[in-house]
Amino acid sequence: MSNPRYRELSVNGLWKNNPALVQLLGLCPLLGVSNSTVNALGLGLATVLVLGCSNVAVSLVRSVVNTAVRLPVFVMIIAALTTCIELLMQAFTYELYQILGIFIPLITTNCVILGRADGFAAKHSPLLAGFDGLMMGLGFAAVLVVLGGLRELFGTGGLFANMHLLFGPAATDWHIVLIDDYKGFLLAILPPGAFIVLGLLIALKNRIDEQRAERAKAMQPQAPVASRRVRVTGAIE
Repeated sequence: MSNPRYRELSVNGLWKNNPALVQLLGLCPLLGVSNSTVNALGLGLATVLVLGCSNVAVSLVRSVVNTAVRLPVFVMIIAALTTCIELLMQAFTYELYQILGIFIPLITTNCVILGRADGFAAKHSPLLAGFDGLMMGLGFAAVLVVLGGLRELFGTGGLFANMHLLFGPAATDWHIVLIDDYKGFLLAILPPGAFIVLGLLIALKNRIDEQRAERAKAMQPQAPVASRRVRVTGAIE
């Protein structure tokens, strides 16, 4: 992390070039399964694993793959890794796998993963490619979890329901009820609610960036105004 390049990749993935808030990629799973925290976290972790591993694999084979078949090879690598994640979820988190449904196989066609494979991993070393995939995946997963948490909170008045689907029986008591006798807000857990909350998150990020830019500009030292010599001719009365 002391390397400036790694710091740049971290900032880009988590904030400056966040795939969900800036690039607006992968919106289908982002909006489709973010109606609860456990769903969002499950898909987010799966995406992080596929994105990081696929970047490393693409970087390793980039020098031996012909340009004409580059994209099909990348898709095959991503599909193979997605299948591995899918089988693992079937084995260890089967109920959550059933809830997420088609969105797990759709990781193969996630624009974030294919975009990073072609745009970054195919041009850099495996170490840099893997780190870039990890940071981009964490940035995507973080937005997914925040979106899921907000929608669950507004929709049900609680947080972390059904976390045992991902972490086992030990997480059964993780459910937090923040508002007793909450009647629920149906719009929050419906697809239109996902668009609204995501729009608010994007607006919040843009506002934070604007304020940071204004503070940075205000802290810059003002250049002194250079004095100009004026030549006066003729008599002055």
